Amino acid sequence: MTQTVAVLGTGKIGEALLSGMIRAGWRPADLLVTTRRADRADELRTRYGVEPVTNAEAAKRADTLILAVKPQDMGKLLDELSPHIAADRLVISAAAGIPTSFIEERLTAGTPVVRVMPNTPVLVDEGMSVISAGSHATADHLAHAEEIFGGVGKTLRVPESQQDAATALSGSGPAYFYFLVEAMTDAGILLGLPRAQAHDLIVQAAIGAAVMLRDSGEHPVKLREAVTSPAGTTISAIRELENHGVRAALIAALEAARDRSRELASGNG
Repeated sequence: MTQTVAVLGTGKIGEALLSGMIRAGWRPADLLVTTRRADRADELRTRYGVEPVTNAEAAKRADTLILAVKPQDMGKLLDELSPHIAADRLVISAAAGIPTSFIEERLTAGTPVVRVMPNTPVLVDEGMSVISAGSHATADHLAHAEEIFGGVGKTLRVPESQQDAATALSGSGPAYFYFLVEAMTDAGILLGLPRAQAHDLIVQAAIGAAVMLRDSGEHPVKLREAVTSPAGTTISAIRELENHGVRAALIAALEAARDRSRELASGNG
């Protein structure tokens, strides 16, 4: 049986999902999109061959609805959708900090809801999407969400109670690496390198290190030790990082991100 999927909210994340689904073999005829602007609707129709519709029409026609809107817009969207969503439809939320209970309370009783926290590398098909089941979602619903988000990277199932921790590590994670690259590039300039060269050196080091971590299966300590010679340059740098409490600062930063995610989820943001 053909499944119709609607993407409600076609910003960067929503469009990345749409593009990834088509590359993975979904037929444009089975995909619906919603957007507020007529010019954006025309752009999506031309680029992907999909059908732009209203939110209400998407709710009536789609078997699966992906809510890829900003968290502050979720309540209004659900009020608009709820009269039109049958209880056998699957609702997937990709809005940060919105618990499944918030959505379930606004829809027909028994509607299955899956919560997904993607990160921005979905834009280049290297994302990580963390997936959790609501109280009515089944293993089949989770597998369907994995099929959709697997087109733009990897997926990981966690209990919803771990979504705040996953947001701190994965959802916000790319920003920490950008921050580190920024700082190391500035260091390269201080050491006498042109900015462009320093940037290229650091970015390639980051790519190489990430691939080695992913493909080797080795513990990061073992990989780091392989670069750390006695009385060498690397251990001198590591000593300074430890002296300045970088490890402890990273742990504290992720705890702060986790706590902020909890605040947003509880409506205290």
